[in-house]
Amino acid sequence: MSAEWLLANEGPLRLGIFLGVLGLMLLLQRRFPLRGDGRWSRRQAVNAGMVLIGTLLLRLAVPVLAVGWALKVSERGWGLLPALGLDGLALGVIAVLLLDLAIYWQHRLFHRIPWLWRLHRVHHSDTAFDTTTGVRFHPLELLLSLVIKLVVIALLGAPGLAVLVFEILLSSGALFTHADFALPQRLDRRLRWLFVTPSMHRVHHSPHRHETDSNYGFHLSLWDRLFRSYRAAPAEPESRMTIGLADWRSTGEQRLFALLRQPLQRPARTTPEDHDA
Repeated sequence: MSAEWLLANEGPLRLGIFLGVLGLMLLLQRRFPLRGDGRWSRRQAVNAGMVLIGTLLLRLAVPVLAVGWALKVSERGWGLLPALGLDGLALGVIAVLLLDLAIYWQHRLFHRIPWLWRLHRVHHSDTAFDTTTGVRFHPLELLLSLVIKLVVIALLGAPGLAVLVFEILLSSGALFTHADFALPQRLDRRLRWLFVTPSMHRVHHSPHRHETDSNYGFHLSLWDRLFRSYRAAPAEPESRMTIGLADWRSTGEQRLFALLRQPLQRPARTTPEDHDA
C-alpha cells in the first residue's frame, strides 16, 4: 500500500468506518439498553458539538496529522523499531501494541496530574454513559493527545499503515466501550481477559475515585491487569450506578460553552470521592 494511497484515502476511510460503527452502536444501545442512557437528548447533541469543535481545532492548529506524520517518519528512517531491524507485519503489529500501551499511560497521567485532569474531567463529567460519551473530550485535550501521539510515533518509527489501523481501532473502540449495553456475562468474562468491554469501562466512569482511577485501557485489558489498575465491577450494580463527577452535575454545567470553559474553573465543592481540582 503506497504512501500516496494512504494520504489520499485515510480521511474518507476513517470517517466512513467511524460513522458506520457509530450508527451500529446507536442501534444496539437502543435495541438492548442497559441503563437507558442512549435515548436521544440534548446531552448527546452537546457531545457531538464537542467532537466537531475538537476536529476543527486539530485541522487548523496542526499541519500534519498522525498518518501523514508516520509517513514522514518512515521516509527519514527514524525510530526505535526500524533501528532494531523490524519490518513488515512484525513492525506493524508491535507498533500498534506499543501505541496502545502509550495511550494507556497517557490516560493514567491525565488522571494523576492536576492540570491534565482539569482537561480530562470534561469527559468524566458526563452524567450518563452511552456511545456519544466516547467522543466527549475537551478540544485542548484532543490537541495535546495528538502532540503526544506524534512524539510517540517518531520515537517508535511506527509505519503509516500501522498508525492508520491504530487510529481506526481507537475511534471505533471508544464508541464500543462507551455504549449503553452489556454483553452476556459469560461472553463478557471471556472477552475481557484480552479486550476492554463496555461493562469493564463503565466502572471507570464512576464518581468514586477508587473506581474512576481504574480500567484505563482503551482496547486491551492486558495493560490494566499488568499494571494493577484492573477492577472487575463497580460497588453499585452497573445498571443503576451513578455516572459522572459529584461536582459537575447541574444542567448549566453540562452545556457546550460551560464544558469548554470547565478546565478554568474549580469545583463549587470538594468531596472525598472526587479528584483534586
